[in-house]
Amino acid sequence: MIKFNEDKQNAKLEEFRKKEEEDLAELLSGRYGIPYLSLATVPINTDALRLIPEAIARESKVAAFDVVGKKLKVAILSPNNEKTALHLKKLAEDYEVSPFVVSTASLDKAFSRYKELSYSLENRTLSLELSGEQIEEFLKEVKSLDDVKKISEDLLLSKKTYNTSKILEVILAGALVTEASDIHIEPEEDYVRLRYRLDGVLMDILNFNQIIYALLLSRIKLISGLKLNIKNEAQDGRFSVKTKDANIEIRTSVLPGAYNESIVLRILNPKTISVPMEELGIEPKLLNILSREIKKPNGMILTTGPTGSGKTTTLYAFLKKIHSPDIKIITIEDPIEYHLPGIVQTQVNSEKKYTFLSGLRSALRQDPDIIMIGEIRDGETAEIAINSALTGHLVFSTLHTNTAAGAFPRLMDLNINPKVISSAINITIAQRLIRKLCSQCKKERPIEETEKKIFDKILESVSDKSYLENLQRNVVWQPVGCDKCNKTGYKGRVGIFEAILIDESVENIIQENPSEREIKKATAHQGMLDMKQDGVIKILNGLTSLSELQRVIDLGDGV
Repeated sequence: MIKFNEDKQNAKLEEFRKKEEEDLAELLSGRYGIPYLSLATVPINTDALRLIPEAIARESKVAAFDVVGKKLKVAILSPNNEKTALHLKKLAEDYEVSPFVVSTASLDKAFSRYKELSYSLENRTLSLELSGEQIEEFLKEVKSLDDVKKISEDLLLSKKTYNTSKILEVILAGALVTEASDIHIEPEEDYVRLRYRLDGVLMDILNFNQIIYALLLSRIKLISGLKLNIKNEAQDGRFSVKTKDANIEIRTSVLPGAYNESIVLRILNPKTISVPMEELGIEPKLLNILSREIKKPNGMILTTGPTGSGKTTTLYAFLKKIHSPDIKIITIEDPIEYHLPGIVQTQVNSEKKYTFLSGLRSALRQDPDIIMIGEIRDGETAEIAINSALTGHLVFSTLHTNTAAGAFPRLMDLNINPKVISSAINITIAQRLIRKLCSQCKKERPIEETEKKIFDKILESVSDKSYLENLQRNVVWQPVGCDKCNKTGYKGRVGIFEAILIDESVENIIQENPSEREIKKATAHQGMLDMKQDGVIKILNGLTSLSELQRVIDLGDGV
């Protein structure tokens, strides 16, 4: 007598049913031209899963299962589903979406992983869309720092949990309106501090609690392509914010701290980065010299200064000035801060071993006329850059030195032959950024005796006295503060510059391994202003204040 094994039979039926489901998914895949996938054989990335709240995922029949940077893979039952299509379109605003047709069993497997996610509240609250409409709405409301503080505080006091996600929108909109260059979110023991860097100076905006910060941190990590579960290592990422005027790139830096991870968002706004050469603050005589030097067929032009001194903006201005259809320009940057039409721009990628050195070697095979190297960091890069300048290329680059004269000892420290340095370099430039007095509220006052002594001492050393012709020395202007400048008394920034041309006297002294002081002495006959002199002239012309100049550079003994 044959016994009927019900369990075995049910198992076979279940296996047959699952195979039918997979066959149906494959059939739909072929019909719609979308790849088929079984999630039984693919790991599900919880970082990706978090991007779609569980309720929305189940309703739309969509599950994100892998994300790398801005590339997102999603599982769907059918592209013909209206809610599925709608949500895919929504995801495409922020990500490069690759859909895969899967079976119901595969989708259920993805849904089952939601219970493993931490921050369950996040799935209900973080619905921020970093695209035009939401940001534009806040841009209409946010007109000053006071607006940022008020709207954010209102959201924080609200009992509605969904308002938590809107804080990031307000923070970003506020930064765009006030033209902040960076957003700092810094956890302390009992609170979290939000600061903007406005015109190079950090300003406190508001404080909020650690609970909200945890949600903000998770959201920022997600949209920046960072790992949520890594908390004891530094991470870097990026995302973009679309407005009606521009597509703004935002660089994210997350750093472990004593109380939690510290976040800095660098805002790469084309509006603030793209400055014409004539508006950099370069005085007319130096501007004429630079206009001549950047049109030479070969050689090297170096800009120097600390981080945040505007070196890259200056190089961009040079490139825009000389760009024409009959020349090829290649840049190697870290990162690409502003996209220049008609110019080949490449970005350093350490993970893929694409460095300034390897990028420069590759660029030279592309038959360029002009090469821009974002930064010379090592001897090999310096050597190839110098050789490029000697073999028919015009090379722009930057160095981290404090003065124009300091570029030469720095290159010698990188083991570059002094004879080669003098042959390759056309001009070195040093610069800083100083805040401009707000034109709406700055106030004129008589110059004080102590200020007069400082100015006279600095201007006494100006060798070309034509700079001092018609320069008034009786009044200065001081910051006041108004709504236009966010009560700071300053609005916008301008550069102060110094430069050294390579001539016979410079060539001769470089061979002797000189100090910065010796190089500067040897170039006195060139008659160009140094940064102190340039700054004082800008003060007396009402552009900035003495306190601002002292904040940026050391004016010397007794000042």
